[in-house]
Amino acid sequence: MAALLAVWFIVPFGLGIVLVEPLNEFHLGGFPLGFWFAQQGAIYVFMVLVLIYAVMMHRHDRDHGVE
Repeated sequence: MAALLAVWFIVPFGLGIVLVEPLNEFHLGGFPLGFWFAQQGAIYVFMVLVLIYAVMMHRHDRDHGVE
């Protein structure tokens, strides 16, 4: 769970704000990569984190007999 929170913090803050200049040397879909992470990448990462959390909680519920 702490790892999910760490990723949630690092991707938008670290890649979208702190490391934006080095990432802008690369392009994704015609946009600088730093801009892409700040605008779209963080949202996609958040959606994946929600999916991972849901799977983890489903397994936890199943292991403890809660449905």
